[in-house]
Amino acid sequence: MAQMAPTSSAPHVFGGSATSRAGAAAVVLGLLFGTVVAQREGGSIPDGNAWLGIVSGVVFAVLFMGVHRAAPRLPRELRATAWASFAGIAVGFLYSQGMPGPSVLRSTCMALGIAAGVFAVAFYRYYTSE
Repeated sequence: MAQMAPTSSAPHVFGGSATSRAGAAAVVLGLLFGTVVAQREGGSIPDGNAWLGIVSGVVFAVLFMGVHRAAPRLPRELRATAWASFAGIAVGFLYSQGMPGPSVLRSTCMALGIAAGVFAVAFYRYYTSE
């Protein structure tokens, strides 16, 4: 059949579909995020910090999967904004959990800086790949 486009029979490097790889990435990143949040005072993890870490990790993973699923349906500007907002909020929250607690203004400035960098990189990637 001359009309059919050739298909690649090469296996994926990591195997599985993109959704399963994103789900695995969400779990791993959620665990890392929760661990960093739980160790905010250094040393051992008290009960309160453990619960904060668990809840933060679960929320991070759920939001990661939400952005991952919603982003492909958005135009490139909004897709880059979604990932930048997610990254900025996550890093700003981690920064605000540092010891001793930085000011809200400093955490916000850190989050905005990270978000601006992620937006620039994501927008460039989406603009050049479409």
